[in-house]
Amino acid sequence: MTNASASPHSLASGSRRIAYLGPTGTFTEQALLSQPDLAELDLVPMAKFTDILDATSTGDVDLGFVAIENAIEGTVNVTLDALAFDHDLLIQREVVLDIHLNLMAARGTSLADITTVASHPVASAQCRKYLNKELPDATIRPSTATAEAAKRAADETGLAAIGPAQAAEQYGLEILAPDIADQAGNQTRFVLVAPDGVPRPSGHDKTTVVLTQKEDKPGSLVAILQQFAARSINLSHLASRPVKTALGNYCFIVDFDGHISDELIADCLKGIRARYADVKFLGSYAAAGKGSTKSRQEANSAWDEAETWMTSLRAQIPNSKT
Repeated sequence: MTNASASPHSLASGSRRIAYLGPTGTFTEQALLSQPDLAELDLVPMAKFTDILDATSTGDVDLGFVAIENAIEGTVNVTLDALAFDHDLLIQREVVLDIHLNLMAARGTSLADITTVASHPVASAQCRKYLNKELPDATIRPSTATAEAAKRAADETGLAAIGPAQAAEQYGLEILAPDIADQAGNQTRFVLVAPDGVPRPSGHDKTTVVLTQKEDKPGSLVAILQQFAARSINLSHLASRPVKTALGNYCFIVDFDGHISDELIADCLKGIRARYADVKFLGSYAAAGKGSTKSRQEANSAWDEAETWMTSLRAQIPNSKT
């Protein structure tokens, strides 16, 4: 997890409002509360990620906090599509949370009593093997959030929920089976978004853009990717999404190391925009965890050396005005 350097949005005032996926006890809330400056704000729980982004765009809240990627299930497409197509919001930071999924129910409930298991569809999908083995006859009920499922489990006989331990504590449930996810090491990536502003570079940053090709022809994507490769810019994530205009039309959402203030990054994006694709900038922000500061510095150093070399060559060209 990371706590980013200060962004253009002052987070010191407790009067600022931040929307997150509620109710109380969700993984989203847990990730948000891991950030001390965000925990001091006025927290506004909402039912869906799209509601959060809508409220942030309209100014009903100052900031939004949403999940964007899971290590097992991949991208959270509803968030990605909303940021790519529906809103002009900028990512302020990312937060990565370790995910531990637990089966919970009202106290006194046994596995034999469970007829229905409720959770967010992403969480349920991560526990398929356990559910097939231990609760093969149970009905799987989708919920808008893991905590919402836990809240229902507190009142409904025969209903168990899959969710975080804090949801069990919040709603007085008993954890019947801890850590039931099919794979260990599960993590979810969350992003903080605002209507405007780019945080100052932290020295360990990530940039996200949406690229829509100007021409759909053989080699067009390769040409775009070569712009990054030529500058030794590391791509950490590449996803394709339909642009919703016609079958077969896609854009690409790209995460890569570096900040828009880096000359190397700016030069790369200018080259892509001028030649190959429309570019929607989603933000430059502090990346979670330890990463590629050294490799970016080496790439910048190499580019600076090449720039100096080219300048020295061009300096030998006679001035046409003399």
